[in-house]
Amino acid sequence: MASLTATLAAPSVPTRATARRPFDVRRVRLGRGFLGDWQRVNREETIPHCIERLESTGVIDNLRRLVGESDAEFRGPLFADSDLYKTLEAIGWEAVRGNVTVFLSFVDESVRLLEAVQEQDGYLDSYYQGPRAGERFTDLAQGHEMYKLGHLIQAAIPWAYAGRTELLDIALGYVELVHQTFGEGGRDDIDGHPEIETALVELSRLTGDGRHRELSRRMVELRGYRSIGEGQFGGAYYQDYTPVRQAREATGHAVRQLYLLAGVADLELDDPDSGYADALMSLWDSVHQEKQYVTGGLGSRHRGESFGDPYELPADRAYSETCAAIANLQWNWRMLLLDADGRYADEIERGLYNAIAVSTSLDGKAYFYSNPLQLRSGHTHEEDAPSARLDWYFCACCPPNLARLLSSLNAYLVTETDDATQFHLYAAGEYDIETGVTATVDTDFPWSSHVRISFSAPTTRITQFRIPGWAVGATLSVDGAAAHGVRPGYAEVPAGARSVEIVIPVEPVFERAHPWVDGARGTVALRRGPVYYCLEQADLPEGTRLEDVVIPEAPVAVEAGVDDHLRATTLEIPGGRVLRSTAGLYSSDLAGPAAADLGPVRAIPYFRWANRAPGAMRVWMPTR
Repeated sequence: MASLTATLAAPSVPTRATARRPFDVRRVRLGRGFLGDWQRVNREETIPHCIERLESTGVIDNLRRLVGESDAEFRGPLFADSDLYKTLEAIGWEAVRGNVTVFLSFVDESVRLLEAVQEQDGYLDSYYQGPRAGERFTDLAQGHEMYKLGHLIQAAIPWAYAGRTELLDIALGYVELVHQTFGEGGRDDIDGHPEIETALVELSRLTGDGRHRELSRRMVELRGYRSIGEGQFGGAYYQDYTPVRQAREATGHAVRQLYLLAGVADLELDDPDSGYADALMSLWDSVHQEKQYVTGGLGSRHRGESFGDPYELPADRAYSETCAAIANLQWNWRMLLLDADGRYADEIERGLYNAIAVSTSLDGKAYFYSNPLQLRSGHTHEEDAPSARLDWYFCACCPPNLARLLSSLNAYLVTETDDATQFHLYAAGEYDIETGVTATVDTDFPWSSHVRISFSAPTTRITQFRIPGWAVGATLSVDGAAAHGVRPGYAEVPAGARSVEIVIPVEPVFERAHPWVDGARGTVALRRGPVYYCLEQADLPEGTRLEDVVIPEAPVAVEAGVDDHLRATTLEIPGGRVLRSTAGLYSSDLAGPAAADLGPVRAIPYFRWANRAPGAMRVWMPTR
């Protein structure tokens, strides 16, 4: 194999000395703090929960029935195998970093079944070997066959890093069949759900076999010619509407668009002459400057789980699928490696602390699939728009996707070049940044503004620390001496340092939306550091409806202490009022309803809502 450095998206051959390279996940050991605690809950609660639900919902039985070990009918969606693969990937990253004895019986059983079910030519798919036997590769628009293979590949990679190659052998057998069927000289067809593209590039990096990268490139180049058909939602839904090189606007199914862009960025990383840079930059602007919710959520339309028009960002109808936020994090990570601009780390941080964090309950065993920015009183519960997190879904793509992200979180924090180390996100822990030099990070970020870094020995190369784009007024000192000219971007600390202290302001700030975002006119959002806040029905007096609550037109927010149950810093907004409207649905009284004093209004982190009781919530707070 070419490399057994356990990283995510490391270019196969760095193209320049300044190219940023990911750290091996074993060089980062998260301690007690927000991200470290979340990763611990993931290991102790989320992964075991995923395993139990894979059993109880029939995903494992779908394999057993094919080898005569179960008489159960096929259960779940046709792409259910991918949920198994994502869970195996999550355990794989845990295995790279530590002991996973507690999970090995599940892993061994899964591997045994996959080996037994796989056909001699490499094909492996419990749906198309089960209820649709004999119909392989006949419904590429909806079948998800290569999407599932992509997740199998990604499950195999960390296990190869951990020293087990059974899954890799299984994946390689299937990949060879895809080479024969869809490679150069084969069928000019594509899968309706991108994902395999990024997986194939990662496989190429692991094995050193450039054929896998070229297969990925072929799949990307075949997209955009509407060969897959219109289906129910049109070619854009399948990412088959505009050739990638010509695309300038994010369209269609949000998760598919973002997984595709992660794969395209992988190709550009490995070969800067690929010619995708202009499209990647334009599409990044389209997503993050016109189509992203303030929380980092993506996808404003329930129909087709899709992007809407520019600035079409209704708070109460936000689809904002959890998997879209995860895919966007993965894409931004690759863009950060490619372009070295702090704005990509800003978006990783925005998504991680808001659109991704909100999806999981405090105990790690219940999840949101979609993540609206407003839930109305009396909301009608639906599976794709629930009033509370559910412990599983028929389409259960999000819980195991969260599990694999949290298990691999160590890979997204730090990078290096030939002459420098870059810290992008701040989490308590130990980081082996150089041979013989360990950086210990002490912080309670995002609740605290202080980040203290001590080095076990003087550094021998430059260290660069990201100052978030929102952190105006941040300060940095090196060995007790204040640095000057600290501004958003990356602050550079010369070699020889023994300690660094960064103060990143996390005072509450109100923000307004662009005036073209009609759904947010007349409202403001509240942010503290990278964390966005919301109002929740649970904090209002009995008989007060959240839709009647308004805050001052020139609001301020003050800290209200730590909520032990929510494990979060809460805020208060003085001067809240309650509207007293007796008019009908519409009124010619343009002065609006009278308002009564409410007093201070409590705000909690958006990602902690619905952890006490179901009820109304809103991120965008009206001022009149």
